[in-house]
Amino acid sequence: MSSLTPREIVAELDRYIVGQRHAKRAVAVALRNRYRREQVPEELRDEIAPKNIIMVGPTGVGKTEIARRLAKLAQAPFVKVEASKFTEVGYVGRDVDSMVRDLVEASIKLVREEETARHLAKARDLAEERLLDLLTGSNTAGFGPPGLPPDRERLRAQLNAGTLDDQLIEIDLPERGAMPFMTAFSGQGMEEIGVNFENLLGGMMPKRTKKRRVRVQDARRLLADEEAGKMVDNERVQREGIRRAEESGIIFIDELDKIAGRERGGGGPDVSREGVQRDILPIVEGSHVTTKYGTVRTDHVLFIAAGAFHVAKPSDLIPELQGRFPIRVELDPLTGDDLVRILTEPKSSLIRQYTALLETEGLKVEFRADAIREIARIAQSVNERTENIGARRLHTVLERLLEELSFDADQLEPKHLVIDAAYVEAHLSEIAKDEDLARYIL
Repeated sequence: MSSLTPREIVAELDRYIVGQRHAKRAVAVALRNRYRREQVPEELRDEIAPKNIIMVGPTGVGKTEIARRLAKLAQAPFVKVEASKFTEVGYVGRDVDSMVRDLVEASIKLVREEETARHLAKARDLAEERLLDLLTGSNTAGFGPPGLPPDRERLRAQLNAGTLDDQLIEIDLPERGAMPFMTAFSGQGMEEIGVNFENLLGGMMPKRTKKRRVRVQDARRLLADEEAGKMVDNERVQREGIRRAEESGIIFIDELDKIAGRERGGGGPDVSREGVQRDILPIVEGSHVTTKYGTVRTDHVLFIAAGAFHVAKPSDLIPELQGRFPIRVELDPLTGDDLVRILTEPKSSLIRQYTALLETEGLKVEFRADAIREIARIAQSVNERTENIGARRLHTVLERLLEELSFDADQLEPKHLVIDAAYVEAHLSEIAKDEDLARYIL
């Protein structure tokens, strides 16, 4: 993060997301402020709270993608939750604290992967020696001439050349997963007890191993993973994971508009919505949440909320929650030109994805510019006449357009196909024109 300015962050987001400059600028500044906060004197650092963001805009315009790409860019722990899945305390469903527990799990997983990668080179050497120990005692499995002791260095050369990759070998690996009787403790509100109890007993019971018969190539990878896991300091991973979750974690709360509503005195769903808001409030304000790894503070977690807000408005949220999201960004609806750009410009554009998929069958598909404009026009037309689902409509249109090609790709001749506007119109025009049919198919 120290090397990325807000302008560079926006430029990086531009590689994947079309338009929405205001939203990109807002999240770029919020991300850069995480780095700036680390540079201020320590006595002031704790006083600087993150500036949480609400992104308002219709579905399919890039709200979720902006948050997801931002987290990848920052290499920060990131979780996406849906506000509509939470219930007020006392009701059956997910409690809001679970979003923080999910963040901590994501953070620890991120740190563990980094630590494992750091030890992987040494782990591979150790795994190779373990594998050679097994191979030198495996004459009967076909490793070397019968009746003669296998030469270790000859086997090493064969192993590194890949000539033994498909041979089968039996290895011992530790069993993974929870003990069966522990699952009774993993119900709603009891997930922490279940895991902690398992860990407590797990330390007093010997680790069980299981013999597995696998290819040498797979055995090498499995043994390397096991050796790398032995080198990782789990206590350090947990400490660093909690620190990263607290200092650089990002929680994306989608569908915030689904819980927007004030109490109107008669009970019913509005009371439940406001109850969920009041449960979320302390998490966003900054509180201590108990997890199986210890207590986690949420004071400096960055919260990015999003919602279409077609029916409700941000002002329908309780005032306290509104105050914890000081930055409001409205995302623009997508135009026809935007849809054309989405099809072609991003690094992993839809056209690149579909052509790459078909190319695996030896079929080279070339989309002409007029075909791309026609696809965008049909998607926009269907969005206007039915439900506007933004760029997601492009997936539906392309799937329908390429359905026949995808089915017969392995048998088609010639192996080069040009798709132009006439091809698109021939395959989609009847469906696009029929509003009732388009509603169900496109």
